[in-house]
Amino acid sequence: MSEAITIGELAKRSGVAASAIRFYEDQGLIRGTRTEGGHRQYPRATLRRVGFIRAAQAVGLNLSEIRSALETLPGQRTPTKQDWERLSRAWQPVLQERIDRLIALRDQLASCVGCGCLSLKSCSLQNPEDVARRRGSGPRYLLGDVPRVVTTGDISDKQKN
Repeated sequence: MSEAITIGELAKRSGVAASAIRFYEDQGLIRGTRTEGGHRQYPRATLRRVGFIRAAQAVGLNLSEIRSALETLPGQRTPTKQDWERLSRAWQPVLQERIDRLIALRDQLASCVGCGCLSLKSCSLQNPEDVARRRGSGPRYLLGDVPRVVTTGDISDKQKN
């Protein structure tokens, strides 16, 4: 491996803890090699790959989404500017959906009980007679269920209990 850097140098230069770098490697996001003494080494280009991972995390992507994006790159190469542009365009609908959900949550928080039960008879999140319970436990509307879908959805007797 030409121009290899140690895990300590990668951690210092990337601003990522060595434990996170080991985790990224365990998750298949980056690759390194071992010296005869068992020390981890990485190609210098791994700095950019870790930077890509951090940037993707900063915009709210999880490691599974990041891994999928990195798998589109041939030979585990480091993402280029063009790769970032292509991938970021593909992420825009996912990010917009999350933004929309957060806005809806923000707008509903003032009227929400806050405890998560959402079982009040007169709930401002439109849960009369606790119909949301049919969709499962937890704060159904805060988890993304739409009130009209919950109230008009086709629920079998088995699911009602």
